[in-house]
Amino acid sequence: MRTYNELNTFLEWTREEKDHFSVNVIKGLIMDGIRKANSGHPGGAMSSADFAYILFSKILKLDPDNPDWVNRDRFVLSAGHESMLLYSLLFMNGWMQMDDIKSFRQLNSLTPGHPEVELPGVECTTGPLGQGVGMGVGMAVAEAILNHLFEDKKTPNPVNHYTYILAGDGDLQEPIVFGAAALAGHWKLAKIIMYYDSNDAQISGKIGRSDSTDYAGVFEALGWNVNTIDGHDHDAIKSTIETAKVIDMPSLIIGKSTMAKGSATREGDHETHGAPLPQNEIDVTKDKMGLPQDSFYAPDEIIHHFQSRFDSLRSQVSNWKNELNNSLEKSDFKNLWYQTIGEILPSFSLPKFNAGESIATRKAFGTSLDHFATQLPNLVGGSADLEPSNYTGNFANMYGDFNMGNHGGRNFAYGVREFPMAVLMNGMALHGGVIPFGGTFLVFSDYERPALRMAALQRIRVIHEFTHDSFYVGEDGPTHQPIEHAMALRTIPNYNVFRPGDAKETAACFSLALKSMDTPSALLLTRQGLPVSSLDQDVINSGVEKGAYIIQDCIDAPDLIFLATGSEVSLAIDTAKRMVDKNIRIISMPCFELFDNQSIEFRKSLIPSRGAMKISFEAGITFGWEKYIGPNGLSIGLNHYGASAPANELAVSFGFTPEKVEMKIRNHLSTLL
Repeated sequence: MRTYNELNTFLEWTREEKDHFSVNVIKGLIMDGIRKANSGHPGGAMSSADFAYILFSKILKLDPDNPDWVNRDRFVLSAGHESMLLYSLLFMNGWMQMDDIKSFRQLNSLTPGHPEVELPGVECTTGPLGQGVGMGVGMAVAEAILNHLFEDKKTPNPVNHYTYILAGDGDLQEPIVFGAAALAGHWKLAKIIMYYDSNDAQISGKIGRSDSTDYAGVFEALGWNVNTIDGHDHDAIKSTIETAKVIDMPSLIIGKSTMAKGSATREGDHETHGAPLPQNEIDVTKDKMGLPQDSFYAPDEIIHHFQSRFDSLRSQVSNWKNELNNSLEKSDFKNLWYQTIGEILPSFSLPKFNAGESIATRKAFGTSLDHFATQLPNLVGGSADLEPSNYTGNFANMYGDFNMGNHGGRNFAYGVREFPMAVLMNGMALHGGVIPFGGTFLVFSDYERPALRMAALQRIRVIHEFTHDSFYVGEDGPTHQPIEHAMALRTIPNYNVFRPGDAKETAACFSLALKSMDTPSALLLTRQGLPVSSLDQDVINSGVEKGAYIIQDCIDAPDLIFLATGSEVSLAIDTAKRMVDKNIRIISMPCFELFDNQSIEFRKSLIPSRGAMKISFEAGITFGWEKYIGPNGLSIGLNHYGASAPANELAVSFGFTPEKVEMKIRNHLSTLL
């Protein structure tokens, strides 16, 4: 084995010697960075290092001068706790500085505990296990769609790359992985290559304590090409990846590896999963690896060796740019390029709805979807097996299913896979070029919540359609009637929750969601019909943009201010008709988040802090309305689960009729006098 003492003869070393010493240098950075932070996960990072080194130094297509090059291969570290491995590779690429490595897990550093998408070279934020696999599948979907779109332009295809995923035992134990993998296999996403670092250890002990799954058999049954190799054999790693690239199905490489590979006395020790190695162990390990005792040792010879492909990669990128510039001379290609890859949203019109008609907002969403889809060829999405209920069926019929034989299909038949759907949407948005939407019932947003949070954290544009938004679901009963869900979604930072009050507001909310480049959106929609507003669409658009607006006002200062969302906007209007002895202002509040971002002057102009009693109307829990209605206000809501009965009977039973609401308001007023 070569050592640092022989580095002056580095040019005479064999390729294998150079590569193995390079891996040891990377492991030294991993150990030192985690030890300095006194926090981190060295064991898995060391067991995965051979695969990651071969991938980054020999195979991954990238632009050395631009981590965001459009046609780069994507690498997703689903095992996000192995972050120091990724940071060491990015340092070797020249995309991070040594000071970044030394500030691992420190405040405001570029090397947080788990990878974050804002960092150069990091494709997505990972750490919650399993989601990286799903986001990788979503990236591959976006690549396939865009590849097909540009294939039709009869020019060199500017989008043609692979998605690589590094997963660990913990990833594969999360059920999200099987849902995403089932779709990848069903759709034959051949440009996915996933490496499973099977090191037989996790934080609580050996894998056998909790798992005896035959993952090779499972993935083969899901339609994947599977190979099992020695995870430390560089030639096997390289040849298996190259073989996977020519097989017409997604590939799983199971690398049988050793936790903390290369350490002096801790190889295979599960306790290295989540704790720094002791300094004395690091010292003797460096001796074993042929490294000096210096901390953060990274000689120029190793960096130059790691970057030995860079001139060739720059040439590939230059050729790609020349081909792109030639293609951009064609107007149809240029328009598609800037709308998809450039993410320049063209101006688009909204559908028209007739005032006074009764239209469920879920149906209005379907109408809006069909209208927008004709203008936005990169609007793609589907439903978790609820097409008739989510009103996405017409979209599916019009544009076809994305499947193994049709990567031009714009509809995704996800099956009953809410969580995988949401995670794949995140991956599509992170890849860029497409605008993903997904539909299910609001009550099932609970299944999606980890992905909704990750979308907000990563500041990406994904659009979630949640129908059947209240007890008005009716006969399906309390299991399907969301009560706490709207408010629960509103607690997610950087997440816009829209609950439109009619068809026109639905179109306006959908339009805003399409324009929200760095904020995910949820549209909460009714099953039951609602009267379409007589207000002009432009007035509604302007109001929705501010999150709340006056839809009906009084001449004099208001005695009462009704604040309503969704289906309760019309209830507020009908209640006001019964209370002609009061000066009443009615405000529709389709989006709390947008309203809260307005100036304090605007907010007070709608909802003054004094002088009028505020009453909120929403068919869900009342918790959260306090900040708008104040200590003396009244909430018309539902703080208990629903029941199985026709919707109109539930409205009477739960007090959601104009007569009963009026009675509650007058009784409340009497207690304040």
